[in-house]
Parts: sequence; structure tokens; C-alpha cells
Amino acid sequence: MTHKSDYRFEARVNSNPRQLKLLDVVRARGSVTVEQLADTLEVTLQTVRRDVQRLSEAGLLTRFHGGVRVPSSTIENLAHRQRENLNADGKTRIALAVAAEVPDNCSLILNIGTTTEAIARALMHHKGLRVITNNLNVAAILSGNPDCEVIVAGGVVRARDRGIVGEAAVDFIRQFRVDIAVIGISGIEGDGSLRDFDYREVKVAQTIIEHAREVWLAADSSKFNRPAMVELATLSQIDRLFTDQPPPEPFPGLLAEAGVSCDVALP
Repeated sequence: MTHKSDYRFEARVNSNPRQLKLLDVVRARGSVTVEQLADTLEVTLQTVRRDVQRLSEAGLLTRFHGGVRVPSSTIENLAHRQRENLNADGKTRIALAVAAEVPDNCSLILNIGTTTEAIARALMHHKGLRVITNNLNVAAILSGNPDCEVIVAGGVVRARDRGIVGEAAVDFIRQFRVDIAVIGISGIEGDGSLRDFDYREVKVAQTIIEHAREVWLAADSSKFNRPAMVELATLSQIDRLFTDQPPPEPFPGLLAEAGVSCDVALP
């Protein structure tokens, strides 16, 4: 969401359309490396760094090692509609890449998140799937596939995104062991921890990881270096990562050390 103060600052930099374009790029992607910004804007790294410095001082961007991201809280996630729009193209590419790897006639768990919802849409033509989910949006999407059996966890429905959380959902998931768990995440920090905002959602996701033969993480580039309060897991608990841009430092080394296969769905 763009605040009134953002508009006032943008009015002051309106004589420099490059900075406005830089803001648009970061807001569309969620997070971007300095090198990617330089390529996109066709300027030098030094120019990008100066622009980033000014915009971060105004509170419009948050810097991390090697790049910038949209400002965010460690305790509260963006609204569902905002997350749907954030890097929507990247999420679609990730969804298609995941769907291409999911075989027919297998069992899946899909958890809460706009990326997993995009994956559900990409699975609409698969056959013989049995999908367990704690996401009512995923259930609604895949119930339109006549060759897919959808099993919905019980528990408390979170109104803002129709996710199902709480101990009842944990107990429900414990009944199953599936071929593949496909999970979304709010943030991946530089220590290799996977993090989210709601501890009740985290408890369900941890149980999902424990009850899957393979765990696939679907995370667009805005999730790298994005802080969140609650630790869900570490990269060592993941088998495959699907993302839309090459991961920035230090993540290539962390992924290699954890033995995680990385699938990059480039434009």
C-alpha cells in the first residue's frame, strides 16, 4: 500500500523519473538486487546505490545486503489482496514450474499462501490427485477439477485469507503422509531460516513438513531477506526450492550446503 507520505516524497523526486521507476520495480517484485536494478534501469551500480540511499532514508525502501525490498513489518503480513498482486507474474511462473514437476496420481498438501493458490490453479488439468489443504481458497480452486479429490483440514478459519489454523488443523494433518508437500512462506532470512507471522499457521506448516516424503518450497524473489517473527523451519528441511529469480547472496551457498535443489522459473 502506498501512503500519503509516499506520494508527497514522490512529488519531490518527480523531476527524477528514474527514482520513480526504481520504486515501481521494487514494488512489483517485492525485493530486487542492486545489480538487477542497474540492468533494468540501464544505469550504473553507483547511480542505483545513490538512489537507493535516498529512497531508503525516506522510508520508501528497506535495504539488505546487496539489494532492496519493500518495507515490511516483522509481526504482521501484508493483506491478502496486496500479496496476490505482489510479483503476480513471478508467482505464475513458479506455479507452472511446480505443476510441471507434479506427477498425476499422487498425494499433495498445499498450505496457506497466494503462491500455493497460484499452484492450485496450475494443477487444474492434472489427473488422479489427492490434495489435502488448510487453505479454503486452494480447496475452492481445485474442487473445480473433477479428477482431483480435495480434503480440507478442520480448524479456525482466518478471515483475512481463508487459511485454516490451530490445533485441530495440526491434529488433522497428523493422520496423513503424502508424497509431496508444497508450502509457501512469508520470508527466508540470511541465516537460512524460513519464517512466518502467525504462530498458529507455523504449527500447521511444521506438521505438514513432518508428514511429507518430499517438501517443496515455493517462494518468489520478494521472500529473500524478508523478516518475519516466527521461525517455521530451516532450508535443511526442504528438498526443492521453486523461485522466479536467481537467489541473491548468501542464499546460493546456503542452498548448496543444505542440499536443496533450486528451480528458477525465469521470464
